[in-house]
Amino acid sequence: MILYEYPFNERIRTYLRLEHLFRRLGELVPADSALSHHYALVTIFEIMDVAARADLKADVLRDLDKHKNVFNSYRGNPAISEQALDQVVGQLERNFAALNTIPGKAGQSLTENEWLMSIRSRVGIPGGTCEFDLPAYFAWQNGTAASRRSDLERWLVTLAPLAESIYLLLKLLRDADVPYKVIATNGQFQQSLPQGRSFQLLRLRIDPSLGLVPEISGNRLMVSVRLMRHEADDRLHQTGEAAPFELTLCA
Repeated sequence: MILYEYPFNERIRTYLRLEHLFRRLGELVPADSALSHHYALVTIFEIMDVAARADLKADVLRDLDKHKNVFNSYRGNPAISEQALDQVVGQLERNFAALNTIPGKAGQSLTENEWLMSIRSRVGIPGGTCEFDLPAYFAWQNGTAASRRSDLERWLVTLAPLAESIYLLLKLLRDADVPYKVIATNGQFQQSLPQGRSFQLLRLRIDPSLGLVPEISGNRLMVSVRLMRHEADDRLHQTGEAAPFELTLCA
């Protein structure tokens, strides 16, 4: 099954983008090639660009604290394990403390590294990181894989609290609701959203053997899914067939 996710607000959109970038780093940093480590560094710069949003850190801290208060309100409920509550609340508190102790925006300390910033200023230029433009960077790329990896991990320390907090918040959001099966009639599905609940994320799973691509749109009142097929002209065309998929609305 292929999983598609659609955020209902800008905050969750930013969280998903950061998660995507941190997952990419998780693939690139352990690799050995200089090319992989180049794109790991490019990804770090992308994370810094996303994290530069003024209210991002405040949003993450606020969400961590909100979840902690919600879980603490469940204490004394005989249907809920106190041990499980302690584990989740403890993790939320640790993430809050780690992120809160980092001064300024996430990754701000990296902006004080002139060598890194010289690379960052040129990665957006086509071919801008050639050896004749950045000889010091070329020398770094020709060092050992272990040395490059050590440097990358050192630079990532300042971003780790943000990554761990984003992972935790998205996990809690995704685990809050359960999927249900629906059918798109004539290649289209629409559903009104229940009032009184503020949905933040839509998750859609579809069988890849169907060869269909969902185009998702939504707001606080309704969600809509159009099922498209990639045809020989390299364009997406809406299908007219009925097709099943799984839907999860996370509040």
